[in-house]
Amino acid sequence: MKKKVLATLLSTAMVASALIGCVGGGQNAPASDGAVAGDEAAAGDEAAAGDDAAAGDEAAAGDEAAAEEEIPTSTFGDPNGTHMEMWTFVELHGQHYGNMVEKWNEQNPDRTIEITCTTYPYADMHTKLLTSLTAGTGAPDICDVEIGQFPNVVAGLDTWLVPQDDNAAPYLDTMVPARMDVYAGSDGHYYGIPYHVGATVMYYNVAAMAEAMGASQEDIIAKIDAVVTWDDYVALGQEYLAAIATEGKFWTSVDTAGCDWLWIAMAEHGEDWTGGFDGTANVQLDSVKKMLTMQQEWINNGLAQVSPDGHTDLEAGFQNILDHNIVSFPKAMWYMSRFTNYMPEESGNWYIAKCPVFEAGQPCSVGIGGTGTVVTQQAGDPDLASEFLCWAKMSEEGEQLIWDNLGFDVCNTALWNDDAFAHDDNNQYNAFFINYPYDVLYSIKDDIGAVYTTAISPTINEQFCNITLNDILENGVDVEEALQTAQDVVDLEQ
Repeated sequence: MKKKVLATLLSTAMVASALIGCVGGGQNAPASDGAVAGDEAAAGDEAAAGDDAAAGDEAAAGDEAAAEEEIPTSTFGDPNGTHMEMWTFVELHGQHYGNMVEKWNEQNPDRTIEITCTTYPYADMHTKLLTSLTAGTGAPDICDVEIGQFPNVVAGLDTWLVPQDDNAAPYLDTMVPARMDVYAGSDGHYYGIPYHVGATVMYYNVAAMAEAMGASQEDIIAKIDAVVTWDDYVALGQEYLAAIATEGKFWTSVDTAGCDWLWIAMAEHGEDWTGGFDGTANVQLDSVKKMLTMQQEWINNGLAQVSPDGHTDLEAGFQNILDHNIVSFPKAMWYMSRFTNYMPEESGNWYIAKCPVFEAGQPCSVGIGGTGTVVTQQAGDPDLASEFLCWAKMSEEGEQLIWDNLGFDVCNTALWNDDAFAHDDNNQYNAFFINYPYDVLYSIKDDIGAVYTTAISPTINEQFCNITLNDILENGVDVEEALQTAQDVVDLEQ
């Protein structure tokens, strides 16, 4: 099956190469929009690798000293080497650096490193980092920063963080520009190094569709591959629902607690509701109106349901997928690990495809979520820390481990069509899905946009996830009216 699918995807790649390039600014653009900061922090973008970014505050449960004793801390590397402190909110991230420091020491016996990785609860870590940066003491050498928190951390620039440009330079030719740009500062320098692209794709339950529609999986895949526009997507959904004709079954679900769908729409239209560093935030964009109007129609005609608990990245969402109440939805590629971790029985049923667009020729993806790793000015050896960090996350060796152990779509595009990397059947994600994920990623490599994170992003995210999306999708409030209300709230904060 995979080989037949591969041929189809290669032909798709030829079409994709003609599409418009990446959305978003250049190096002067701010970090990627925190509209999903709530998704990533609460549902855990990096929870794909076992994090629960919003996993409860252990410190609040007892006194501070007792809580500190429970904080996971591991030390790796050469005790005689340069010692570095690394903070993260995802324990598996720390293990990644542990693996990489061993490789580094083998290759650099004259510049060995010992690294202590400490995993704090999400909120605690970011608060602790900002406090230590502001005080000018107590910060680690290296630290993970979730994308929604990045504007706060990058605000210090010269006095807080070390620019990564020089040590990132050897890898930039093969890195996804939009992913690097979201961790740039207002001065144009790169300050954070990403784990993944977070490219948005569509997930389709081919097995459930084939059973309901009385067709072979090959025929269903052909229908999916023929989807170009959202109109095509709706038509296929109507065909599926007509075939299954069962109450409680839907084509997809729409979110009230996350803005992923709106990010897709903005990227496809080349719009960004934050306005960037110097612009004015505008949530009344044509792209946002189109998506929300379309989704409201889907709710009204029974094509879609509102996602249980607000989005697909919580336990109720996983169960909804397992119950086959929906058979298609968009999500970033990091969601692959949700399948392997929480829905393993679905192995062999799901197919990954590019997202539909409003008009043929538009970009068809957007990078969602993420964590950028920074080096602080308080590092004992800032240049060594930066060199190690860039190598650990951008080299082929580092990217291989990020894919194998964390399940992220890596930013080094040189690996995307490398057969040994992308088609390794021993990789759990390659084994789980009908097609190879990196074949899809390679086919959209020039069409992955970015929406940026600025100081106004938390206000937008809170308004939409707490009020606006519920008003429109649950309560049927007019889209124009709801967006005007949201704009009024945003304007008060600008």
